[in-house]
Amino acid sequence: MKPPDSGANAAIRRAVEAGFEAQTRFLAELVAIPSVRGQEAPAQDMMEAALRERGYAVDAWTIDPAALAPLPGFGPVTHDFSRARTVVGSWRPETATGRSLILQGHVDVVPPGPLEMWTTPPFEPAIRNGWMHGRGAGDMKSGLVGALFALDAIRAAGYAPAAPVHLQSVIEEESTGLGALSACQRGYRADCVLIPEPGDHCLTRAQVGVLWFRLRVRGRPTHVAVAGTGSNAITAAMRMVEALQGLEAEWNERAKAHPIYAHVDHPLNFNPGVISGGDWPSSVPAWCDVDCRIGILPGARIEDAQAEIQGCVAQAASGDPFLRENPPEVVWNGFLAEGWVLENAEEPESVFADAFSTVFGAPAPEERLMTALTDTRFYGLYHGMPALCWGPIAENIHGFDERVDLDSVKRSTEVMALFIASWCGLVKA
Repeated sequence: MKPPDSGANAAIRRAVEAGFEAQTRFLAELVAIPSVRGQEAPAQDMMEAALRERGYAVDAWTIDPAALAPLPGFGPVTHDFSRARTVVGSWRPETATGRSLILQGHVDVVPPGPLEMWTTPPFEPAIRNGWMHGRGAGDMKSGLVGALFALDAIRAAGYAPAAPVHLQSVIEEESTGLGALSACQRGYRADCVLIPEPGDHCLTRAQVGVLWFRLRVRGRPTHVAVAGTGSNAITAAMRMVEALQGLEAEWNERAKAHPIYAHVDHPLNFNPGVISGGDWPSSVPAWCDVDCRIGILPGARIEDAQAEIQGCVAQAASGDPFLRENPPEVVWNGFLAEGWVLENAEEPESVFADAFSTVFGAPAPEERLMTALTDTRFYGLYHGMPALCWGPIAENIHGFDERVDLDSVKRSTEVMALFIASWCGLVKA
């Protein structure tokens, strides 16, 4: 595919600049929607309306977990999923002459935590010193909106992609990936996938896999006056967590021999993220549930990791008389995700490097090895599609005062627009 001439590139970049005020307003409106897990529908409504207004062919459907369960990469959901939707807007030229592309971003965000610990409310986006603050401003509504406005810029410059482009707005990226998986099941395919997750302008070369599980520990309740005659589920759960921290250390020691992550300090992280238990301060607690997350290396089998986790918990419980007879339960309740490495992507990487160089002046983006994960795994592992993950500069992701650098967002939008133009080719609109 012949790359666009310098005049087309210049026109597209001018169009990004001219549209950036509207892009910033749109981003603020999307960030203002508290699209936490199970409440993403209003954000998806906004994205669907924007795609329809632009004349894209819109496909929006309710996700059926039962239909996805047999597919590789599926992770179980344990909350109300009745309003979960995926939204795709497609551009299809009358005659396709270029290479097709999927642009994907997610609207789901993690909970903000105690509101009083934010400088400004998390769902009242504020711009300070060139940064937009708000939950999801970085992860990853800025990237999704950037993809939408990159296509707008191509159109405003007088062009259209010469190949099909599917803009996918998904949910569940933060917990199972079922939004992306549902798009795969729906049949969306392309010659390349671009996911503009925030990444400090670095291209993701690899990412770890992730397992979520609930550790369910039971005890024997008694009055606290005779606490020694009971079995405290909360303190027992703490011992299980300590054992799993030991497993984490063992896995990171093994990681030093991994062909990709050998030189990454502590790539696998175990996190007991949610805990609940007990019924009364003066009663020895009879139950404790701990929701946990742990990473696994690319190439590791999920079944093997699960067996090690269950074995670790069983071993830790074996020394407790009550737990020997009432063993803790491990429930898999979210991510069951394999690690992934970007491979066989020389052509899209080269085209992307050219777009990056035009905007940033450097020959190619730096690379990163993620100790978290993205939706790229579905495309690379299961459908043979090269999936690039690259996006703007963001800080405090999943923390207080999350923010995204707006100049970075603009430059990222330019890169995406130029990549679309070169990868897909252009026709006069």
